[in-house]
Amino acid sequence: MTPKRYEPVDLARLRTYGIAQRAHKFDSHDTARLPEKGARFAAWWDSLPPFLGAKNLKGLADAILAARRADRPVIFALGAHVVKVGCSPIICDLIERGLITAVAMNGATAIHDVEVATFGQTSEEVADTIKDGSFGMVRETPTFFAEALAAAPPEEGLGAAIGQHVLRSGAAGASLSILAAAARHGVSSTVHVALGTDTIHMHDSVARSSLAERSTTDFRVICAAVADMAASAPGAGTSGVWVNVGSAVLLPEVFLKAVAVARNLGANLDDITTANLDMIRHYRPSENVTGRPVKKGRGLSITGHHEIMLPLLRQALIEGA
Repeated sequence: MTPKRYEPVDLARLRTYGIAQRAHKFDSHDTARLPEKGARFAAWWDSLPPFLGAKNLKGLADAILAARRADRPVIFALGAHVVKVGCSPIICDLIERGLITAVAMNGATAIHDVEVATFGQTSEEVADTIKDGSFGMVRETPTFFAEALAAAPPEEGLGAAIGQHVLRSGAAGASLSILAAAARHGVSSTVHVALGTDTIHMHDSVARSSLAERSTTDFRVICAAVADMAASAPGAGTSGVWVNVGSAVLLPEVFLKAVAVARNLGANLDDITTANLDMIRHYRPSENVTGRPVKKGRGLSITGHHEIMLPLLRQALIEGA
């Protein structure tokens, strides 16, 4: 075949139209406002331009407030960094104010929560301790978990068992414990462990405990909480909110399965709102939290550091409550 030789197109033949006829994604009325020095938070919040992350953060605050006004659940699923960057008081405060109605966490989050409550410090330097076999080998943490599980009634889940034991122990830092705050205010707390992934699983006292059974109970509890996210009545419009904060794999997987169970048992979750807050976007939160389970526009992705985004979200909530 003979190759074609292309001649330059005649751009003078292009069909054009007036800019006023074009649809636009930006309008100058939506530029950032400039609060004065010393302005109140509400003025600063209102000054944010209504695009992308700011739009999603405002949308999340609005969804949480609407859900609570309609007596619908607001569930926070927490990765370990929420505790490790000092944000526990924010979660505890929102529990106390009734703005968070249930919390879910993975095993690592529970470990850091307990260590902060009982010792005031947490998070070892893994790169150092893994070299000599001392990684995860402190005595007090697995002992606390084993004692908590031994003292708990048989029907109690893992989150409740730990939270109640923090309160019983009289730990000096109990006010910083998310699980203790949940127990104190009668809020459901669940801990979802993947066996072999947490340091306490290496210790005989925990390996022989009811850890797995109680975490299984917690899965059933979180299924009930997710089912309750449905609107209070058909056509009521306002449903619950699920907020995944810093869990890249485990809690998004738990949420997906809880949604499946809830819908299988008849819950209408079509109008729930979900959000993912993290420093970077990951596959599973994008698919299993803000994607597959919800209608388009109901999943909000907010990228940023927890130590910045969570204080902003809390302030927006308490200003708007």
